[in-house]
Amino acid sequence: MSGPADRSAPAAPADLAAIALAVAREAAELVRERRARGVEVAATKTSDIDIVTEVDRASEVLIRRRLLEHRPDDAILGEEGDDHAGSSGVRWVVDPIDGTVNFLYGIRQYAVSIAAERDGEVVAGVVLNVADGHTYLAHTGPAGADDRTGAVATRDGEPIAVRAAQPLAEMLVGTGFSYDRGVRVLQAQALVELLPRVRDVRRLGSAALDLCAVAEGSLDAYVEEGVQPWDHAAGGLVARLAGARTELLTGVGGLPLMVAAGAETFDTFRDAVHGAGFAAGGPTAPATPPTATGAGL
Repeated sequence: MSGPADRSAPAAPADLAAIALAVAREAAELVRERRARGVEVAATKTSDIDIVTEVDRASEVLIRRRLLEHRPDDAILGEEGDDHAGSSGVRWVVDPIDGTVNFLYGIRQYAVSIAAERDGEVVAGVVLNVADGHTYLAHTGPAGADDRTGAVATRDGEPIAVRAAQPLAEMLVGTGFSYDRGVRVLQAQALVELLPRVRDVRRLGSAALDLCAVAEGSLDAYVEEGVQPWDHAAGGLVARLAGARTELLTGVGGLPLMVAAGAETFDTFRDAVHGAGFAAGGPTAPATPPTATGAGL
């Protein structure tokens, strides 16, 4: 576990990624053990279908404790707990189980997601698929988000890259749906418009893993309204460092809309997202400028 050397370590992206990996592995083991005992819904959040389990809570407690053992002056933003203020310039963004409904039903697509921001920019991230053990890791070079010197994006330690550019009609697209039923209606209408224009659409149930799928080329693109920072911080970095672009827009339902695709096809896909009506303003809405989440990296 952590020791005195960890506490004084500089906030180098590679160092932060190593901490995230160690903590994610421990959290994943906890989640596996608790899953074997059976899972029950502990509470609902934004709606009666937006669930949280006791395992979500236990995983986040463990992650927070371990991160602060390593780096006690850092801030933490987590899905299930209160924000923890810090003074180091580093903030951890944590999803203890991304894909909780999959976890509840035993569908093997749920992950521990841990990202590190340095001065507001995501510089390190780990997404660990708990069910199959596949681990996605990314970190920038020492200088930060724009530094590709020494930057890596890997799955199980092997470099990954987005799929070669495809025309829109041959793109396999990942998506997801809001827990707000009214927003779901709008998303379904937009999906009806998009589906005939692409190869097909997949709804796999974990935003973090969907972004990693874009990174490794098992999806060509991804769009989803209703994502939060803990959903996309780590997976978005993995995707960008593997050759994708990501952008946060405002969705037709007024919630954050994440768009991701390989850099060469991103503009085409974003235009299709607007044309189908996923974004606020309708099909004729202009593209929103890249945001501080790393759009265009």
